[in-house]
Amino acid sequence: MLAAILFDLDGTIVNTDPIHYRAWQQMLLNYSIEIDETFYKSRISGGLNPEIVKDILPQLSAAEGQKFADEKEALFRKLASNLKPLSGFSELLEWTDTHQLKRALVTNAPRLNAEFMLEVLGIKEAFHTVILADDCIAGKPDPAPYEVALKKLAITAEEAIALEDSPSGIRSAVSADIRTIGIASTHEAQILQSVGAFMAIPDFTDLQLWTLLNSLIEPNLNAIASLVNRTL
Repeated sequence: MLAAILFDLDGTIVNTDPIHYRAWQQMLLNYSIEIDETFYKSRISGGLNPEIVKDILPQLSAAEGQKFADEKEALFRKLASNLKPLSGFSELLEWTDTHQLKRALVTNAPRLNAEFMLEVLGIKEAFHTVILADDCIAGKPDPAPYEVALKKLAITAEEAIALEDSPSGIRSAVSADIRTIGIASTHEAQILQSVGAFMAIPDFTDLQLWTLLNSLIEPNLNAIASLVNRTL
């Protein structure tokens, strides 16, 4: 029985990767480091800032690395004032309301970024719970954020589906035993499926998604109808 849908934020609800890419490019030029999209996807996308900075700028102290990350995220927010959700997202929210499903946001985004994006997108009240990596013992690809989401929603992994765009996010959800759909907005579908997504779609209008979701709800409706018939 499907009880909840768990959403990643960056790259899943909204394709922010082009903006993050620009921000990282600009910030790293200060250190004479030029990056291309291949570098970004393999060493930055979906990661946590402390680990990214330590990998790319190992000469920085922890305090310097935090300052760099804070400035990068401030630049991202400056560049990201006109965000729009992926096609079909609002319809998916309406569908979950119709079928009384719970919704959780599970993101590695820094708190200020998450709050900013939810505000710009007009979905501050859309989720029953918001799980930030900052509030967990570890961020994605560790399963901890998704395990916390399941606990907060009081459901089992079998009752949830996760939507993720990055390999690290998919590894996190799959490691928590959650069926995971890849959103191929930033990475190729084959890559997402190779790390555990059982399906990969370009956005929320894809027929595969709706066929799957309705198949998971219809058995519930049939069971209710059967129970009603038995009581008549």
